[in-house]
Amino acid sequence: MYLQTFDESGINQIVDRYSVMVYKLAFARTRNKENAEDIFQEVFLQYIRKQPRFENETHEKAWFIRVTINCSKSLFQFLKRTIHEELEEEISAEEKPEEIMEEFLEQLSPDYRTVIHLFYYEDLSTSEISNVLGKKESTVRMQLTRARRMLKDIMEEAKENV
Repeated sequence: MYLQTFDESGINQIVDRYSVMVYKLAFARTRNKENAEDIFQEVFLQYIRKQPRFENETHEKAWFIRVTINCSKSLFQFLKRTIHEELEEEISAEEKPEEIMEEFLEQLSPDYRTVIHLFYYEDLSTSEISNVLGKKESTVRMQLTRARRMLKDIMEEAKENV
């Protein structure tokens, strides 16, 4: 059985072992230093709170990857809700948030709109999207990253112009 301890030195060893990987993955998913740092903290807090037991080092590494991805997904859902609520407050009663969001999405290329729709509205994983579209999963992930970044820029520009 793979041995691990949850004393302070054991936790420090785990942080030393996985901190770079967790931060880089969080940053790759968010493209934002502050969000990556928040995800980083949340991942290690979950580790301390749950104190999971691992069969081996591979299982341990996989856990940190999965938790990092899940935390970033949670952040995206939170940001999506927050942006949606902010937009609702800023637009007139005649305009619907869905229509505003559609206007933002229309500014993206069809490829980017497709992966955004499949990921957020159809709740497909990047693996499922790659199968549906016949693209490599890495291509789908890159398109999602680029599309999110473009959408964020479009939304920030629109907010500045309000």
